[in-house]
Amino acid sequence: MSDVNRYIDMDAHAINSAEYRDACKAQLDINGVLQLDGFLRPETLTQLIAEADDAHDGAYYTVAKHNVYLTKPNNGLPQDHIFNRQLSTSKGCICTDQVPEHSPLLTIYNSAEFQAFIAAVVGEDALYPYADPLSSVNVHYANEGQELNWHFDNSEFAITLLLQSPKAGGDFEYVKDLRDADAGDMNYDGVSAVVEGRSRVERLHMDPGTLVLFRGRNSIHRVTPIVGDTQRILVVLAYNSEPNIALSETARQTFYGRLG
Repeated sequence: MSDVNRYIDMDAHAINSAEYRDACKAQLDINGVLQLDGFLRPETLTQLIAEADDAHDGAYYTVAKHNVYLTKPNNGLPQDHIFNRQLSTSKGCICTDQVPEHSPLLTIYNSAEFQAFIAAVVGEDALYPYADPLSSVNVHYANEGQELNWHFDNSEFAITLLLQSPKAGGDFEYVKDLRDADAGDMNYDGVSAVVEGRSRVERLHMDPGTLVLFRGRNSIHRVTPIVGDTQRILVVLAYNSEPNIALSETARQTFYGRLG
């Protein structure tokens, strides 16, 4: 049994199978999201929750103001324009260098089998870790009242593992292909309707142990405010399509409160 096989339910998720990879890629291409329930073995999930609880005292908490496009304001537009509307996001985070050296998270992240699976599904030739010591594996904590507000991602895809659900709230909501970033179509009217609650949104129901791949560059998304005293704990696994790329110092200082 390979190391990664000890942590991933390979009977349910045959990540080394070309047929399984093709099926996953087709689903991601069609829906913009791939949800793999029960990806982690139950004993792995239990271990990772315990690790996250132990590391929580070292989490860096932030409250950030941002627009949905994650850009600076445009002074050429009215202050109340959707491009300039400021939303609030609040969460805690621990970084790669705070994850235990022998954690299943690092084994999975560094596994050639897992990387090959993700690369095949997202259509990349290869994937590479971040060159800085903080950004490759992050564990996010959200407590009561905290939320990840509406936004579009700058990256082409995101990979997450849900470890723990709150008692209520913490729902992942999205609208697929609401803008076309490459064409410069920001769809201000459509985005306003979503942010103001005037538009139908899709919602993912995820149980702990679920792996999700999401294309969020053109699909607006959020995590609703947490309700209750149970934390939402989510792991973000981040790769680059090119080697030797670090998250910018500005971003590291903002998200992590330090550079390394």
